[in-house]
Amino acid sequence: MTTTPTPLWQPDEKRLNEGQPAAFRARAEQLAGAPLTDYRDLHRWSVTQPEAFWNLVWDFCELRGHKGERVLAPSPVFRHNRWFPDARINMAENLLPRHDTHTALVSIDEGGRRDQISYNDLHVAAGQVAAQLQAAGVEPGDRVAGYMPNRIETVIAALGCAWIGAIWSSCSPDFGVEGVLDRFGQIEPKVLFACDGYQYNGKWIELDERIQALHAELQPELLIVIPGRGDTSAVRQALNWRDWLAAAGAPPAFAELPFDHPLYILYSSGTTGAPKCIVHGTGGALIQHAKEHRLHGDLGADDVLFYFTTCGWMMWNWLVSGLQTGATLVLYDGNPAYPDA
Repeated sequence: MTTTPTPLWQPDEKRLNEGQPAAFRARAEQLAGAPLTDYRDLHRWSVTQPEAFWNLVWDFCELRGHKGERVLAPSPVFRHNRWFPDARINMAENLLPRHDTHTALVSIDEGGRRDQISYNDLHVAAGQVAAQLQAAGVEPGDRVAGYMPNRIETVIAALGCAWIGAIWSSCSPDFGVEGVLDRFGQIEPKVLFACDGYQYNGKWIELDERIQALHAELQPELLIVIPGRGDTSAVRQALNWRDWLAAAGAPPAFAELPFDHPLYILYSSGTTGAPKCIVHGTGGALIQHAKEHRLHGDLGADDVLFYFTTCGWMMWNWLVSGLQTGATLVLYDGNPAYPDA
């Protein structure tokens, strides 16, 4: 005997008719010159008219930057196709769409401690990171690494990195020294951000010795440590996060970068040998994530987005992109099974 499965959730009529997916489909119908009555019709149009589709995604999601005249520079070799070849864009500028007191990030650890930051303060802090990185000689294309839990400072550091066109890469603090070196050792980071500890399974995990070992092996030009609790850290040869930010000058202008400028370095799992570096471009990550948040998730400025992830997984990068909508993101740092979380 077979039964028809019951959906766990489905949108009501109001959301179906008034949400962002419906508004996008209406605009796509105008471009297509034909009715797109359901998802299959819209999907068919998107894959048969990809230039029109992605051009509309850019406009609908209100991406900031210079789009240029060309959507696609085709090539007979698939990997040589270039999207938006004349565009100039910056990820940080797009992830800081508002400068008000609306909450941008809420950070919660498993002990129940809660911190939050507004879009205005996030913009200021990311600009301080950008100014300090630039003052230290970090240039577009340089690598910046984060050995960090999923907390507000991690997002600030990544945004400051993207602000000036450097390339961000992160590992979760549950990685051991060898696991981190297998990844960061390939990219030779100029700067290393690290937190000296984190809460997990009801215990405080100290990272001082691991950070010192990583510093000795990687030899970054700068080591900035975020105290996990309190205001100071015992890590030698490290700059204190708060003091380092406080010394920042005026923020630089957002770097205007090509659409395919490298943004993130992620890694394969390492189950078939050493982890392989995977480079993601600025425009590709931005426009794909904006499409998913707005058209797949109907995420808007009054919404809250949570996804349980560490900074060693690509879903962290996806979560951070939710800022492009002006929504509030929730960052959880800890063990979801811990009873006091």
